[in-house]
Amino acid sequence: MARAPFEIAGSQIKAGTRQTVEVPVAKLYTHTPLHIPVEVVHGRRDGPVLMVCGAIHGDEINGVEIVRRVLTNSALRHLRGTLVAVPIVNIFGFVQRTRYLPDRRDLNRCFPGSETGSLGGRIAYLLRSQIMEKVTHIIDLHTGAVHRFNLPQIRAELKNPETVRMAEAFGAPIIINSGLREGSLRAYADSQDIPVITFEGGEALRFDDVVISSGVKGVIRVMRELAMVPPKKGPKAPRKRSETAANSLWARADIDGIMRPVARLGQKVRKGQRLAMVADPFGESEIAVVSPCSGIVICVNNLPLVNEGEAIYHVARFDELSEAEKAMEYFRSSYEGDMGDAVVPVHPWDDRQK
Repeated sequence: MARAPFEIAGSQIKAGTRQTVEVPVAKLYTHTPLHIPVEVVHGRRDGPVLMVCGAIHGDEINGVEIVRRVLTNSALRHLRGTLVAVPIVNIFGFVQRTRYLPDRRDLNRCFPGSETGSLGGRIAYLLRSQIMEKVTHIIDLHTGAVHRFNLPQIRAELKNPETVRMAEAFGAPIIINSGLREGSLRAYADSQDIPVITFEGGEALRFDDVVISSGVKGVIRVMRELAMVPPKKGPKAPRKRSETAANSLWARADIDGIMRPVARLGQKVRKGQRLAMVADPFGESEIAVVSPCSGIVICVNNLPLVNEGEAIYHVARFDELSEAEKAMEYFRSSYEGDMGDAVVPVHPWDDRQK
């Protein structure tokens, strides 16, 4: 018996086909309509329904490219189940190159939304009623904020075994056991018992080849784990690519001034180790920013101008720090060819900067 068509936003996608569905959102002041583009790949055989979405914050563009590359992957020719790809959730923010919606709301704090609420509430309602309620698994793609570069990492609440399976399969070097924030896509999915993981990597409004490549490979690994695409041929990579952090802490500036970074992204640091120096621009004082714990640096503020109390370095703490260091070494070796040569700038986690 042929598999039933997949229905979304009034469209029906037949088994063994793919289709772009334009989900209407709203109109601009000029009456120009805006749509959320959704690419549906509906396999011939039954299987999970995976949603992969990017740019819920409109300036986090690495996820848009990750989705595009996933959709070109040859493994999709043998897809079991359904892939629902939403490269740009916050179409307003994406067009304006901003994190937020026009009313300055954060779309990732608007779930489950309302059909008659604010713009953010309406978009959240549309996404969950038209798309999320039809899926079985979710991968939500994010980056760091403007001027903050995140090490590739997975954030998830690890109480659900299926969520843990997805997080470990993705293969990012670090997994953060992250609590749910009220109003987020992740919190709503969890309330509906939909396993969901969030991939964080890179910086807003900047493409990064290593982050994008690791994101694409991670999505495909999850699809393999869910038996949506065939296993990879050839030698098997180590099963354990990731290490889960016990928690994470921010190191903040004690004074206003100009920051000179010392520690690198992905570097192992000890409690009390110097991460950066912040100097008074007139040269009257200079204070070290030190690590609040032993761990791995997972986020760096790239803007040299800092205010007192501003978060500068994010450090993940591990019960087995040596194992986390091994995960970082494996990640570096996996992307060594992409991490700096005559054309590509050296990445902030590349040991060759020493």
